[in-house]
Amino acid sequence: MKSFLAKPLANLVRGRIDRWSRDGISTQKRQFQSLIQRLPATVFGKEHGITSGITVAEFRKRIPIRDYEALRPWMDKMVAGASDILWPGKPTYLAKTSGTTSGVKYIPITRDSMPFHISSARDALLCYIQETGRAGWLDGNLIFLSGSPVLEEKNGMLSGRLSGIVNHHVPAYLRRNQLPSWETNCIDDWEEKVDRIARETLNKPMSLISGIPPWVQMYFDRILQLSGKEQLREVFPHFELLVYGGVNFEPYREKIYQTIGGQIPSIETYPASEGFIAFQDRQSEQGLLMLLNGGIYYEFVPVSEYFSSQPIRLGIEDVELGVNYAVIMNTNAGLWGYSIGDTVKFVSKNPYRILVTGRIKHFISAFGEHVIGEEVERAMQQVCTAFSARTVEFTVAPQVNPESGLPYHEWLVEFDAAPQQAEAFALALDEAMQKQNIYYRDLISGSILRPLKLSIMPKGAFIAYMKRHGKLGGQNKVPRLSNDRKIADDILGHTGLH
Repeated sequence: MKSFLAKPLANLVRGRIDRWSRDGISTQKRQFQSLIQRLPATVFGKEHGITSGITVAEFRKRIPIRDYEALRPWMDKMVAGASDILWPGKPTYLAKTSGTTSGVKYIPITRDSMPFHISSARDALLCYIQETGRAGWLDGNLIFLSGSPVLEEKNGMLSGRLSGIVNHHVPAYLRRNQLPSWETNCIDDWEEKVDRIARETLNKPMSLISGIPPWVQMYFDRILQLSGKEQLREVFPHFELLVYGGVNFEPYREKIYQTIGGQIPSIETYPASEGFIAFQDRQSEQGLLMLLNGGIYYEFVPVSEYFSSQPIRLGIEDVELGVNYAVIMNTNAGLWGYSIGDTVKFVSKNPYRILVTGRIKHFISAFGEHVIGEEVERAMQQVCTAFSARTVEFTVAPQVNPESGLPYHEWLVEFDAAPQQAEAFALALDEAMQKQNIYYRDLISGSILRPLKLSIMPKGAFIAYMKRHGKLGGQNKVPRLSNDRKIADDILGHTGLH
């Protein structure tokens, strides 16, 4: 019944999406006008001299780009329970996220913003149904690997992980076949939780599985251990749709498909505590459809400009294809000029589709090379394909002061299928990086850096690192790049390879 009824709804939603996405510029103008009408009633708006008729240009003059730390004076008042600070009233929820320098961060989710977190996830699934005609998976069991749905009261608001908050809003028509059980989902310890989820779902007709790729892989591995099977399809013959997001899928793709027993239809999503930003709306198109009608007015700063004193701020009408931009958000949850920290590039402007390319603070530029996540992931993918290798996880850090010789970039890699010739693999990886990044190439050819060092990590090294730092599971992931050696030295020190 659900699969039958989903098809006309999918056609309706697809038509609605097509209408607003045909003119993304006008859609974003409407979002700005809607948001700016609410801002003058807030403490933040009054302090910045915002009026309802203000132009985008004047808005940018009065409200600078800020990250969480820069917005903290207002955030702290909001978290303390004050009303009308960043958005009229109080937030309904406070989404807890892990900050790199600020400890726990609390991101507001309001009565106005919450519906978009739910409708965007729903629309991603409906677009798949409309395009493919496949809706049978709705009648099987669905699993959303997420954080605990247990919420705590904090000054009149409910607080928890975004995935746990969203769990409370799963439509009733999906709850009857949603797994895991509430009790299992509330387990905090991730390893215990994955084990319980695997045992609970082992003999169920799973049809849709959703989560961040490394944690999906961890679940798959536990299922195979418990079942004694070699491929997931032997355990779940009705598994037909994988939904993922949170990190670039490419480094995990081959391993996940090898575990499943072949390719499977998938949907990529780009949710964040700050708002649902994009999702894959068509199987046949590259990139994710940017949700320009989701209660967010976006600005984009070229990565090359980001750290300047007065960076250029562009609207959707000014972006160019193939350029890396830092994403700036103005939202109906009360985030203004907010730098989420992600970088994207556009692959289409009709409609506007993006690829997520990395994190603005996750880079290596110890010598001016400014290596970014997209570059290391592409190089690793190319060389793994050439050497028939598969990675589990990896991270890259500079070694500025080696005991001897020139400085270098160190790649800490945990392989599922290691290359037979590690030295040749490392040389090929370095060559691929030189092709990706002209500055890195110049540093190598100018004998400022020596070719990269490949350090092969023992099995479980990255999971152990995440566990030590209380970041195992949920929305957490290992940073792909660091401009210092904190992560690298921690992992190497605990594996005895330092």
